[in-house]
Amino acid sequence: MDRKNTSPQGETARVLVEFLEVAITSIVFLKGFYPSEAFERRRYMNVVVHRARHPQLSGYIHSVTAGLLPFVQKGLVERVNVIFYDNEHVPVEKFIFKIIVNQSYNSKVEENDLEFALRAFLIKLTIAEPLTKPLPSGSSWEVTAYFRALPQDSSNKEARMWVPTDTKQWLQPPDITPIKSMSSEPLKVQLYLEHPNPSEPKNLGV
Repeated sequence: MDRKNTSPQGETARVLVEFLEVAITSIVFLKGFYPSEAFERRRYMNVVVHRARHPQLSGYIHSVTAGLLPFVQKGLVERVNVIFYDNEHVPVEKFIFKIIVNQSYNSKVEENDLEFALRAFLIKLTIAEPLTKPLPSGSSWEVTAYFRALPQDSSNKEARMWVPTDTKQWLQPPDITPIKSMSSEPLKVQLYLEHPNPSEPKNLGV
């Protein structure tokens, strides 16, 4: 990509998508879903993070985040969720990135400022385990994205990558735990946890 001719939104999307790949991997590592040997340590934005060793795991996370790039750039992506399920595919915990990319911003993107702000999320994730809940046996996880609007050209390759999710919805408002937020034009990001309300029916979706 020729960065000299990249729009502020394009440059922001590139930095954000790269960050999301690392952040999602950090969340999966944090939850202990795979043995620690499945990851290796590396530095990113001057923070020690973890990278998946297994090609299928790293490939899944990379393809999902890379697939978001054109939609983040256009401001279509509202949220990116890392959802952990129980053995009946009912969500038990959600890490949610809420994203706003200012489409009217026309100035130069200060990449260092952007990376400095996003770096704080990675630091927060390293100490976020006390905020999370243990996963039940037989659990699973996936990444989902919520769009503000469907891509106009739904026939293009990028749009066809995304299919409707069958994630079961909680019936009660969830318990929300903020983790980190930032605002560095043209980007705003919030990261928070959602857990089922204690009054949530246990037989959700039955």
